Amino acid sequence: MPQASTESYVVQGARRTEVQGRRIVEYYPRQYATEATVTSNLRFALRHEPLDMGVLVATLKAVQPGELQAWLLEEPTGSFSRRAWFFYERFTGKTLDVEDARSGNYVEALDPEKHIVSSRRNSPRHRVIDNLLGGPGLCVTLRRTTRLVQQMGLHIDAQARELIAGYDPAMLTRAVNYLYTKETRSSFEIEGEKPSSNRAERFIAALRAALGFVPNKDSLIKLQGEIVDPRYAADDWRHFQNFVGETVGGYREEVHFICPRPEDVPGLMDAWMSLTSRVMEGEVDPVVAAAIVAFVFVFIHPFEDGNGRIHRFLMHHVLAKRGYSPDGVIFPISAAILRDRRSYDEVLESFSKPLADHIQWRWTPQQEIVVTSDTADLYRYFDATAFAEYLYERVADTVRSDLKEELGFVATFDRAMENVREIIDMPDRRASLFVRLCMQNGGKISATKRSQFSELSDADLARLEHAVLQAMESPPH
Repeated sequence: MPQASTESYVVQGARRTEVQGRRIVEYYPRQYATEATVTSNLRFALRHEPLDMGVLVATLKAVQPGELQAWLLEEPTGSFSRRAWFFYERFTGKTLDVEDARSGNYVEALDPEKHIVSSRRNSPRHRVIDNLLGGPGLCVTLRRTTRLVQQMGLHIDAQARELIAGYDPAMLTRAVNYLYTKETRSSFEIEGEKPSSNRAERFIAALRAALGFVPNKDSLIKLQGEIVDPRYAADDWRHFQNFVGETVGGYREEVHFICPRPEDVPGLMDAWMSLTSRVMEGEVDPVVAAAIVAFVFVFIHPFEDGNGRIHRFLMHHVLAKRGYSPDGVIFPISAAILRDRRSYDEVLESFSKPLADHIQWRWTPQQEIVVTSDTADLYRYFDATAFAEYLYERVADTVRSDLKEELGFVATFDRAMENVREIIDMPDRRASLFVRLCMQNGGKISATKRSQFSELSDADLARLEHAVLQAMESPPH
């Protein structure tokens, strides 16, 4: 199991915290020392640490049930013993030989001051509030970091609504039409593809219908078939092992990420649909929910092709469904990703690289990969904090850059068109071309483009350029 994001040590000296990149090391003074038993360390983790579900489940699968049972019998109403009991039975599928809890206040499975949690569901047997983001088939955890709390407090959605509030509906429609095109082009470009006009139109249509999308198997297969080359359209989840990599030197494959085994995909996707339903209920912040749904999907990689584009489509689906993006408006997140492609690769590698040391695999004579170890839990239980923090950055960037710039461009374009027509009654097509060329060149027609307007004198061109420049220098509203 990959290393937890937070590690704790008992040392000589005062309590302190060290941040080492994405890793946090907590140092506790001697009085925090525990006995060298699994239950003592479980108690410490449940009391002091944000939980890493992968490490927790691996521990519970290895612990002897008698140890937990003895702890529970000794502390039948203890909050930590009951939480450990709940986690054990929930994630191992085994039942301890103890009666249902009959007393003790309900206690939350995850500490909401340390974690992002979902809506309340009671587990009467344990008298524990199940506020997990998922279930035994797939359950990620997110730490309530200072950075994430600050991002949620920015209310980027309110900034977007304030931004569009002053624009004429027709002008907004034109700007949004371009944003759909920009998102489509950028999403394909991330994959190194330039789609045909037909494929691009199908993807735009899918994005426009993102609000009504139903994240089930049939809908995902249908979506995949609409956005990939028909020869690679799927009729089911993949039934073969795949990986993400690149060919080096023209002949050698370099593996970057090994996807779940094909036999694990159906169960993982069923669990993904359950997790998606749970985080969409309303308690989880919309951008956090979008990050969970989208990144977990792409790590499962259920299709041969189209996984990345569906991954980014799912971000838009969640933001639209949760009412975070204004009605009919899309935030071109893929454009923001392209502006800093390195950070996108880095956040993906924060998951894929640690996994590499825990997957046993080999090449076949046919140059196919065979995974020889049980890897399903690696994709079921992990810390997803980095993905939520990353997506928040991209959403903020695209609202403040792409949305603002496109609205400003359309408003400026309209003013420039009006100014130009007041000077010369040009046909719309000619006036539009002139304005666009001027705006692309800082308000001037370049020397190479002047010949396209041979019907205009130098004096005419100068007056028109001045009119466009005035529009560009005016306030956006």
